[in-house]
Amino acid sequence: MSKRLDRREMLRTTALAGVGALLSGGIAPARGNSPNEKLNIACVGLGNQGNANFGKVCSQNIVALCDIDEARLGIFAKRRPKAKTFADFRVMLDKVDKDIDAVVITVPNHSHTTIGVRAMKMGKHIYCEKPLTHSIAETRLMQKVAAETKVVTQMGTQIHAGSNYRRVVELIRAGAIGQVKDVHVWFGRPGGFRRFKHIVDRPEPMPVPAGVNWDLWIGPAPMRPFHRCYHPHDWHYWWDFGNGTLGNMGCHFMDLIFWSMDLKYPTTVEATGSKLHPESTPFWLDCSWEFPARDEMPPCKVTWYHGRGCPKPVLELGGPNKPAGIFFVGEKGMLYSDYGQHILLPKEKFADFEPPPQSIPDSIGCHRKEWFEACKGNGRTLSHFDYAAPLTETILLGNVAFRAGRKLEWDAQNMTFTNCPEADRYIKRDYREGWTL
Repeated sequence: MSKRLDRREMLRTTALAGVGALLSGGIAPARGNSPNEKLNIACVGLGNQGNANFGKVCSQNIVALCDIDEARLGIFAKRRPKAKTFADFRVMLDKVDKDIDAVVITVPNHSHTTIGVRAMKMGKHIYCEKPLTHSIAETRLMQKVAAETKVVTQMGTQIHAGSNYRRVVELIRAGAIGQVKDVHVWFGRPGGFRRFKHIVDRPEPMPVPAGVNWDLWIGPAPMRPFHRCYHPHDWHYWWDFGNGTLGNMGCHFMDLIFWSMDLKYPTTVEATGSKLHPESTPFWLDCSWEFPARDEMPPCKVTWYHGRGCPKPVLELGGPNKPAGIFFVGEKGMLYSDYGQHILLPKEKFADFEPPPQSIPDSIGCHRKEWFEACKGNGRTLSHFDYAAPLTETILLGNVAFRAGRKLEWDAQNMTFTNCPEADRYIKRDYREGWTL
């Protein structure tokens, strides 16, 4: 066996140890020299967020770069001249399989699963952007394959590594505001197109830019002509490619609620928003989920709002007029948080409040570092797919309820809507020929 294969086996062994440690709640011990050895990483998708992820993992060996845009690929190739470059992730995985330990996936939502499943089945550790998948069925599949292959996984909710979120989790779990039965979460800016707000129907085709492989960008989605309202950014707001503002921002904000309140699958979901359109996602949306009791935690309701500033219910309860945030309503008080700060309310009641002892260790650096170190057996990930899949599924259920136009009762065990079978068509999507998993 070659030294290269010896190294890969060693990395896999320490990763498996990390999985076992995660399940037992511990930290994986370092073995041999592998915890100090750099990971060989392939980056798939090099746009804005791809550039951010690249910057956070470039302390490791970047051995492969993949993007459908030749010009963009060329820019990154200059930064890593030893890395091999590809337009097609399938070719990349086949040709340099033995050189890759882990893959960072930063592409539009509709292609997450085709890349993630293939890479995991080849034994690659995965860092995948949020939301984890484009459809509910895909969340279950990604979670299943991750468990079967025992690779180290992390969804790209990078705020999870911030100390503010960790302190809020400690406060909620310690009962600082008592039992929480109601949470409001919002992103005040409207959804939709940053530069093409007038577009709701399919626009007239545009010439494909030189060097852009449009067929690979479309991937498993239904083929349609190129337009710059899809690529490079505004794909978020088309059902075929993205999941709207709820999908784009919901995982970041709902993450804090899921983590602190130990949520998993809701039992009901309902949503209302701007006029339903078969092609594009809503400019504004209000969505509510009901969750069952968890151990000693009571049932609770979580409500999402986007597109219309700070929601009226938050202001009526005495919450701050902020452009975005999470507002926990407890029996003994309230707590507002955004990415970087949190406030216990009413302030006079908590003037002399002493926070609970810190129980969640601060991050070792950032969300991506937690992942690539866990791949080497140094610690564990906290947004692994067993956590990320139910969070993503909840987000996607909100869009299903909006498209179905009624309150839905969700049977998570059987993956069906018990009161609205016709909504089941949104659970799974068809893949374009040649892109089946």
